[in-house]
Amino acid sequence: MKLRQLLTDKVQQAMLAADIPAEFAPHIALSKQVQFGDYQANGILGAAKALKTNPRALAEQVIAKLDLSDIADKVEVAGPGFINIFLAENWLSAQLNQNLHDSRSGVETTAQAEICVVDYSSPNLAKEMHVGHLRSTIIGDAVVRALEFQGHKVIRQNHMGDWGTQFGMLIAFLEEKLAGNSVAEVALADLENFYREAKKRFDDDADFAAKARDYVVKLQSGDKRCLELWQEFIDISVSHSEAVYKKLNVTLSRDDIKPESAYNDKLAWVISELQHKGLAVEDQGAQVVFLEELANKDGEPSVAIVQKSGGGYLYATTDLAALEYRSQTLNADRCLYFIDARQSLHMQQVFTIARKAGFVKPDISLEHHAFGTMMGEDGKPFKTRSGDTVKLTELLDESVARAQALIAERAVDISEQEQTQIARKVGIGAVKFADLSKHRTSDYIFSWKTMLSFEGATAPYLQYAYTRVRSIFAKAGITPDALTAQIQVAQPQERALAIKLLQFEDILEQVTKEAHPHVLCAYLYELASLFMSFYEACPILKSDVTDADKQSRLGLSLWTSQTLQLGLDVLGIETMERM
Repeated sequence: MKLRQLLTDKVQQAMLAADIPAEFAPHIALSKQVQFGDYQANGILGAAKALKTNPRALAEQVIAKLDLSDIADKVEVAGPGFINIFLAENWLSAQLNQNLHDSRSGVETTAQAEICVVDYSSPNLAKEMHVGHLRSTIIGDAVVRALEFQGHKVIRQNHMGDWGTQFGMLIAFLEEKLAGNSVAEVALADLENFYREAKKRFDDDADFAAKARDYVVKLQSGDKRCLELWQEFIDISVSHSEAVYKKLNVTLSRDDIKPESAYNDKLAWVISELQHKGLAVEDQGAQVVFLEELANKDGEPSVAIVQKSGGGYLYATTDLAALEYRSQTLNADRCLYFIDARQSLHMQQVFTIARKAGFVKPDISLEHHAFGTMMGEDGKPFKTRSGDTVKLTELLDESVARAQALIAERAVDISEQEQTQIARKVGIGAVKFADLSKHRTSDYIFSWKTMLSFEGATAPYLQYAYTRVRSIFAKAGITPDALTAQIQVAQPQERALAIKLLQFEDILEQVTKEAHPHVLCAYLYELASLFMSFYEACPILKSDVTDADKQSRLGLSLWTSQTLQLGLDVLGIETMERM
């Protein structure tokens, strides 16, 4: 259930009844101290200031119109005009009992499903995926999972780079390898090394460089042999990416790929339309769009080149064609782009041009969800000791190996095979949670010690917390599915846990609205911590605990395990029944 939204709607109705204009929102927030209730309505102060009236008196008028009798057992005015709301324990109990065995933890499917087109991961197929692709891939995937869970229609768009001048160099080099009796799969087994060798050959051999440039022209004009070589390169490259996605537990598949080359036939049309509408003008032989909307502090318009003087197209041209397709063909309500912060101006330009040219529908939401950089412990972008980019698959393998060593130290009565499975889930989960738990726009320091810790806000801690909750049922000799508990919230720790459990839907709403997975990470850590406090203060299996209390507390435990598992699944992190 949307607890915050429920309270917002109720208080908003009371504010309207008290003659407060609709533009003033209740601003419902969690209370920071228990004496101020569970939630506070903080919007009265702003309304009173605008209406030039006493805020406390206005809050009293709102309370007089506010009916929370079925939800709260106390509502009071505090300070200069805050409204404190104390939720009723019977109401909390009823909400939990109503959804005890709900696999969705009480989260309803949205009544207003949107078509959400999400552009994420988007590696360049000329190289293997490296750590620079991690954030786009896992942040995008977490938001995609949350949107789908809410009931929205999500169309993944993996805008892979599979076109451009470097491919002339690559296919020319591949042709030479194949002529030397090499097999494509073997030649391209290490894409990074293949690219490095091809680039060296291009730089050192003028004849080869000329041939590579010629191959670019042939490729773009549809030469059959060049297209065959290009396709062979693409197929093997995509297989590399697929292997990483599988290892990373990401939902992208080959069917989600909509590469740069898919828009080739539309690029001339994009330029023609921009010219026809007076947006693109010739400047030094190139086609340029001047954007007054994005002018700098000196009033100079932002310059977006959409076609080079030699006739070549740019990323902006392809992105405009992609946007037109996503809006007009896929009929998107929201277009979400997970691209790093360095591309912010580029995305602003593309969005502005697309709207001015009418390439997208007027009411579409165009969203660039930028993210920061993964840094090494030296405070610089994460690299190998030799200064090379770190291959993503090697990073994941190392995390699993480190997790395997930690699991082996702690394992009791767990077979080697099971340890291997646990290590995979812990190692991959650790990398993902360490990233997802940071604010999306922030840079963060990559630390093996921190991310693989079983203490604090980490994936291993949450995975272990889940197994501890599940182990309670084994000790009680009860399977969770057979539990017929009647939850009765009574103790302060039960109350705090119950309220946190009922906030899950609001948290998901925040994740999908703002594309902020870190909010869900923080929630799950707080939930696990509150459960530990509850477990210590409210015995479940001790001999002096009444059967009613035992059943009620097992019910709270079941709710907690379901919500932990569901939340981690939205983040793309796997759980296990023991570890």
